[in-house]
Amino acid sequence: MREAEAVEAIFKEASLEMEKLALNVSKDHGACHFSESYKRVYLSLTYSLIFMLGMPLNGAVLWLSWRQTKPWSCATIYLVNLMVADILYMLSLPLLIITYAMGDTWLFGEMLCRLVRFLFYANLYSSILLLTCISIHRFLGVCHPLSSLSYRSHRLAWQAAAATWTLVVLQLLPTLVFSHTDYVNGQMICYDTASPENFDHFFAYSMVLTLSGFVFPSLVILGCYSLMVKSLTNPVKQLPTTGHTARAKSIRTILLVCSLFTLCFVPFHIARSFYLFICFLKSQDCQLLSAASMAYKMCRPLVSVSSCLNPVLYFLSQGSNRTQLLQKLRQNKAGEHPTGVEGTPRGRQIQVLPG
Repeated sequence: MREAEAVEAIFKEASLEMEKLALNVSKDHGACHFSESYKRVYLSLTYSLIFMLGMPLNGAVLWLSWRQTKPWSCATIYLVNLMVADILYMLSLPLLIITYAMGDTWLFGEMLCRLVRFLFYANLYSSILLLTCISIHRFLGVCHPLSSLSYRSHRLAWQAAAATWTLVVLQLLPTLVFSHTDYVNGQMICYDTASPENFDHFFAYSMVLTLSGFVFPSLVILGCYSLMVKSLTNPVKQLPTTGHTARAKSIRTILLVCSLFTLCFVPFHIARSFYLFICFLKSQDCQLLSAASMAYKMCRPLVSVSSCLNPVLYFLSQGSNRTQLLQKLRQNKAGEHPTGVEGTPRGRQIQVLPG
């Protein structure tokens, strides 16, 4: 009798090991097997383009802001933090470009895998929260220009930016635990989801993160812009303290931020939530699972496109900056003094240029 029980226990253990092996082979896709060869061209190409375009744009904004002689405005404080988030994320893109170009093989170890996945979500949710801060700032300036003066100070802007970074880091600490590397058919893969045995916890965490990091800020932005549009469409005499320039900046901000969310953030969160929901239900419909997986992974670069569009928000929100940048670039190329002040030695000015 005991021998029979021992044999049964051995068979159960072997069965569990086989199930675990099957999960490792197919991972999040259950018993389904489908090709993801599209990632080799699509993701490596799109990330390369984003890196080549986004790094110079964000670097130019940071350089121009650093060279700015007058104190930063509140909007500039938020936008500079936005550029820093973009650059930190784009520094991780070469690792992803190499990985996808080599057929999704991860060569850089467990810690860098976790860091790359963390930086992706840190860029995503810090961008959303900083855009929320910008939207609230614009809303107060348009709808309550006088009564909100004390709330639109440089000190509060820096505090809001610091609070944003703190909240994002705290929200995303679990991603450092859930993301991992694993071997599939002898190939090292860097996953941004949890292992099968922890997927239920990962699904619950992802839904909470989507609500707190995307849905709630989106509702705040939508509320701010709805009230702003209502105010801006009123006759000018009802807005005596809002000048034409401020109104134009506000309209540009509304249009660009709404475009950013529509193009970059909304499709990603819809596709990701649908994909995770299908995996959570352990659907055996391989065609549906394949479509959900492809939609999610093809929407990931859309989030990265925001890193190229955020600098546009900087130039549109501060109309004179584009002209200043072009003038300084021409002057530096011609070997002139960047400020155009005569009688100042060129060598002295070069010494104060950053890095």
